[in-house]
Amino acid sequence: MKSWEITPRQATGDTVLVERDGAVAIVTLNRPARLNALNFELADALGDAMHALEADSAVRCVVLRGAGGHFMAGGDIETFAADLDAAAHERAAGFRHGIHAAHAAIVAMRRMPKPVIASVDGAAAGAGLSFALAADLAILSDRAYLVTGYLQLGTTPDCGLTFSLPRALGAPKAMELLMLAERIDAQTALALGLANRVVPAGEIEAETLKFARQLAAGPTLAFGRLKQLMRESARNGLDAQLAAEIEAFGACAVSEDFKEGVRAFEAKRPPRFEGR
Repeated sequence: MKSWEITPRQATGDTVLVERDGAVAIVTLNRPARLNALNFELADALGDAMHALEADSAVRCVVLRGAGGHFMAGGDIETFAADLDAAAHERAAGFRHGIHAAHAAIVAMRRMPKPVIASVDGAAAGAGLSFALAADLAILSDRAYLVTGYLQLGTTPDCGLTFSLPRALGAPKAMELLMLAERIDAQTALALGLANRVVPAGEIEAETLKFARQLAAGPTLAFGRLKQLMRESARNGLDAQLAAEIEAFGACAVSEDFKEGVRAFEAKRPPRFEGR
């Protein structure tokens, strides 16, 4: 059985597929003929899928990937071109709707109290780069590449790229990549801190699933609190962050996972976390 042939399979429309492997949910962008480029239908379906998985307590890790050898090649230019002759207010309203839907998916990924892994093969361009950086962790194949691409279309970024990229790289380097839109190969992305691991293209599915299973077996409640702390650290001063750490530790310390972690440490055995 191939790594991603996991049952049962759910379709969110035809553009997003959701599969389960135990406590791991694999979300596949399913527009391979368009390199999974983002259109309004895909944005809506992805938002629906991420919100459902955020609320599903049986899911303890989420993987986001693309079908057909690419992650997401930005926005769908054909969709843009079809609307060029429409009235300006109609075009603006349409784009606002699509971007709001995509942003809802980004917010759910960042907010959900479980790890999200971007499994990136091929292109992660424009919105694809935004979604890859919205995940908590990113695994890239050795043939993956990242590119911003927005300003080459005469527009500004969306899907949180002006939030995530300067926090990952600092403002000067982020501005350079946004303005020049130079292609970043997988090894460069790893060196810049935009990826956690680079693996051979033929192994990305198996390696991602192995990583996801490891995270799904971890202390899910603590992962969720960690995500919250990391989000808050960008805007908190030291005193506020220390207070947030106290609250998070206290909440984790009354969980069953904490009891199991302490008992496993004392017994010198691996912990068996249940995410509660």
